[in-house]
Amino acid sequence: MAYYGISSNLVIYMTTKLHQGTVKSSNNVTNWVGTVYLTPILGAYVADAHLGRYRTFVISSTIYFLGMLVLTLSVSIPGLKPPECSMANAEDCEKASVLQLAVFFGALYTLAIGTGGTKANISTIGADQFDETDPKEKIQKMSFFNWWMFSIFFGTLFANTVLVYVQDNVGWGWGYGIPTLGLAISIFVFLLGTPFYRHKLPTGSPFIKMTRVIVASFRKANAPMARDHTQLHELPSMEYERKGTFPIQSTKSLRFLDRASLKTGTTDQWNLCTITEVEETKQMLNIFPAMFATFVPSAMVAQVNTLFVKQGTTLNARIAGNFSIPPASLSAFVTVSILVSIVLYDRVFVKITRKFTGNPRGITLLQRMGIGIVFHILLMTVACFTERYRLKVAADHGLINQKGVKLPLTIFVLLPQFVLMGVADAFLEVAKLEFFYDQAPESMKSLGTSYSLTSLGMGNFLSSFLLSTVSNITKERGRGWILNNLNESMLDYYYLFFALLNFFNFVSFLVVIKFYVYRAEVIHSLDVNEEEVKVMVSRSKE
Repeated sequence: MAYYGISSNLVIYMTTKLHQGTVKSSNNVTNWVGTVYLTPILGAYVADAHLGRYRTFVISSTIYFLGMLVLTLSVSIPGLKPPECSMANAEDCEKASVLQLAVFFGALYTLAIGTGGTKANISTIGADQFDETDPKEKIQKMSFFNWWMFSIFFGTLFANTVLVYVQDNVGWGWGYGIPTLGLAISIFVFLLGTPFYRHKLPTGSPFIKMTRVIVASFRKANAPMARDHTQLHELPSMEYERKGTFPIQSTKSLRFLDRASLKTGTTDQWNLCTITEVEETKQMLNIFPAMFATFVPSAMVAQVNTLFVKQGTTLNARIAGNFSIPPASLSAFVTVSILVSIVLYDRVFVKITRKFTGNPRGITLLQRMGIGIVFHILLMTVACFTERYRLKVAADHGLINQKGVKLPLTIFVLLPQFVLMGVADAFLEVAKLEFFYDQAPESMKSLGTSYSLTSLGMGNFLSSFLLSTVSNITKERGRGWILNNLNESMLDYYYLFFALLNFFNFVSFLVVIKFYVYRAEVIHSLDVNEEEVKVMVSRSKE
């Protein structure tokens, strides 16, 4: 609720209160959101290498709260924001001062630092509560990320409806103050559960471990490959049992890295690694292509809180009497769509497909992600035709050059693209979070989870890059595709460009699916034994 209470309507605040143009405000939003989703890499490192997930989360939550508190003050105190302005073109109004911008963006990016330690660790802490050696808990864990996302989007729904309405109609101070209070309450509730959690200790820096493997393999690049496992270094199994972990058997992927564990007489840690360390590095490198393939869909997600909302500001938002729906509240339909889709997926789709595939999840995680990417192609195609129709209405009523005048077209014409975004997220975003957690080795779970967030961060930066580049190129060549006045823009071309970009990305994703091999532990963990079958049967009868 706290995060989406800020991000959902941020482009409107920057436009109407900080007096920024369409491209600048959209880029400021996506740059900030991109930072929010990149900082979890740092949070994952601190958790896995030094403080552990619990302590990292608690410290980061405090930073998060302080950022929210300062942000609330910056939108509430008159001296920390520019004076009100009623001009049609926001860029003609008085600009925010350096101090005002410093306080506002300083608070935003303090908040981003806080989310780095919360987003990377809280879902991992939740998944850690399941014991994979217990058949019932292992089955429950397969649904955990579905219901995790379901819970998240309940908070999102409140943010996109109640908070956005409060921000637009009551005041930004209240609109940001409520989620700040909510965040404080949620931190308190989390702390209450401390005695009941399963706490996992940090296991060392994953980055140093991976770097050691890569360096050692290059140092022994000319050494002959081992013919059998006796030539490879590994610790006794008792060492792993003492740490509560387990060794990993050697696999055939990325064989060059096996040289890092090759015994050549030198025992320095930068020359000799264990088989388990090599395999952990392989697992983290193997999921890179899947992460890269999610950058483009993540750029589509960024449109919901930027260009989609800006489209809504040009349309008739009145529902009944004098009540008008805030444009940012359309994001609530994304949330509702996700909530409904997740329930249908977990309770209907999985049960049906499981009968045909024999997979406890119904379909593989990468197949689920692929379906989500197909929905992204569809939604951007729909968005293209919807925008083309909106521009036609503007032209038919002579409103192309009339900035600030509402078109005689209901805001709900945008509904299909918001609903499709929700369906796409239910497939792609949930599967992405579970995939990167599942495929990461036990000692690097936080880092694995941060991969899913990194893809969102990179997607937002990609959105900023594409928006600026396309805007500048099209302006230089004649009529710009993205202008401050959307009625003069050619946003339908931009959306068509996104649809084509998603299609080519989907083709590359098919290549990833074809060659990807799931890590051995996951495959074995999905071999449902007799007791697990009983659990699944009893669950299906509920």
